[in-house]
Parts: sequence; C-alpha cells; structure tokens
Amino acid sequence: MNEKLDNVDEKWFRAEISKKDLKQLSKKSDLKGLRHVTLYFILLFFLGYMSVATWGTWWTILWLWLYGVLFYSSNPIWHECGHRTAFKSKYLNEIFYQIGSFMTDFEPTRWTWSHFRHHSNTSSVNDPHDFEAALFHEYPSLKSFLFSFVPFYELIYFKNSFKFETIKHALGYTTPVMRDCIPENEISKCRLISRIHVLLWIASFALSFYLMNPLPALLIFFPRYWGNIINIFNMTQHLGLPEDIKDHRYTTRSVRFNPIFSFLYWHMEYHVEHHMFPSVPSYNLPKLSNLIKDQLPKANTSLYDAYKEILPAIVKQHKDNSYHILKEVPSRS
Repeated sequence: MNEKLDNVDEKWFRAEISKKDLKQLSKKSDLKGLRHVTLYFILLFFLGYMSVATWGTWWTILWLWLYGVLFYSSNPIWHECGHRTAFKSKYLNEIFYQIGSFMTDFEPTRWTWSHFRHHSNTSSVNDPHDFEAALFHEYPSLKSFLFSFVPFYELIYFKNSFKFETIKHALGYTTPVMRDCIPENEISKCRLISRIHVLLWIASFALSFYLMNPLPALLIFFPRYWGNIINIFNMTQHLGLPEDIKDHRYTTRSVRFNPIFSFLYWHMEYHVEHHMFPSVPSYNLPKLSNLIKDQLPKANTSLYDAYKEILPAIVKQHKDNSYHILKEVPSRS
C-alpha cells in the first residue's frame, strides 16, 4: 500500500460504553439480516414484474422509476455486508456483498479497501480515496449537488463513473485507486470480478437486442441512473461538516428517519454511531445510540431538518471553502 496515503492513527474519540454492552450490541444475526434482504428482494422483484407486466403503457414509467429507486437502495446492503455485520454467517455476508456491489456499480474488491480508508481517514483532505466524505469538500457548489439527483446525468460524465472505472480494471488498466489502495495480491481478484460485471452488463444488452426489447438492459444496467434520488440519504452523512478532525461527532452526521426511509437505508442514518463503532450491526445502532446519546451531538430530527442545515452550507462553501457546520458536542465530565 502507498505509504504516503497510509497516515492512519488510532487517536479517534470513542464514546464511553461498557465492554459488556458493546459485546452484546456487536452480536450478529442471520435471521435479522435475512429478514431485511428477503423483504427487500421481494419488493424489488415485484416492482420489476410490474414494470414488465405494464410494458407499453404509461404505468411502466411509474413502476420502472420505483424499481430504480429500490434498485439503487442496494447501497446499504453492499455497505453492511462489506463490514461483515449484516449476517453472522461469513458466507451470507460474502454472497450479498457481491450482489449488492454489482447493483451499486461497485467492484467489491476495490471498495473493500477504499472503504477501509474512509473509516481510517474520515473526511481527510490528505486522502484522495476517501470518496464518500470528500465528494463536495474541494469544490462544493449548489449546481453539482442538484445535478446529482437529475436522472441519467451521470451518463453524461460516464468517464468519471464507477462503471467506467470497473471497465478500465476489466481491460487491465491500473487506476490510481487500484495502485494506492488495493494490495498487490488482491489486484487479480479485482480485475476478475470487474470482468464478470462487464460481461453481465454486455449480456443484458445482448438479451435486449435478441428480444428486440430494452427491458433487460433497463432492469440491469440502467436503473441506478434514474433511481439516483436515493442519493438524498447518502449525502446526509458528511456534507457541510469539517475535515481532518479525529472525532466523528464533528465530521459525521446522524439523522432520524421514518420507518420506510430507515428500512431503505438499513439504519445507516445512525452514522456517527456507525463510524465510532463499525463492528455493531446496523440493526443494533438504534440501541447503541440510546446508550451513548448523552456523549453525542443532537441528531437531526428528520431528512428535512438535515437539509435545512446542509443546503445553506453548500451555498456558503461555494463562496468560502473554509466554511463548515460546527456541531455542538457535549463536554466530557
């Protein structure tokens, strides 16, 4: 690994919690994980079926849009299984990690290592591969924020997309993130899985041409490009908050979602808690939050409440890159 980027230290703030409570909360459950993914995929297949059944009518637009939104909601499945906390079984974690990664356009080997950097160097301006926190840090603008929700906008800049990165890995190119994050003995695995992803995309287009019907490609290759409204959840995590502080209470945001949003996001709205204790499964984060809430800043009460502070911050940061939201953190006794 590139030593210039390996600037991790352990001096992060961690809320005080008993070892007994943390051990209990860190217990994983196949049942809870399966309950989530089973309901998720039943809903996804239903929406896919309705898209096919209503093909040729105006109803298809509604069902395809809902399908795309739910399809792109696979991001938390990738994330939770990547932490190996979705299930107790390592095999179930791996199986759904691969599935969730494909649906999210993430090559799983690459994201195993780059996401590790995100947790090691959260909101670090020195780490170019903390993509998740640094999305708007250098050149925040209201325009770039708003266009991230525009359907198919990502295709206009396809060369900057994660799909294009996967294609480059499949063709044998060594990208900066591969060079700096992925260990040498994992690179061949990254290239192999990249090629599998590309073959599946090609197969979806080939089936569409064979059937003379765009539905296979629409259901496999394209849904994230119109389901990107789901980014509204992801961007609550770090947007508008300061950088280079070894305390997730300042650099990360927790929000309270309604039950539907919380299901779609698999409780990742408890994001400060997740960064502080990444070994705790997402379905135990509400309990963890309740135990340490007196040591954390007040969570935003809703998605609307979060964006009341995020949107003005984006506007201000466009004019003054040093501006950030400063959370009120409880003092330690």
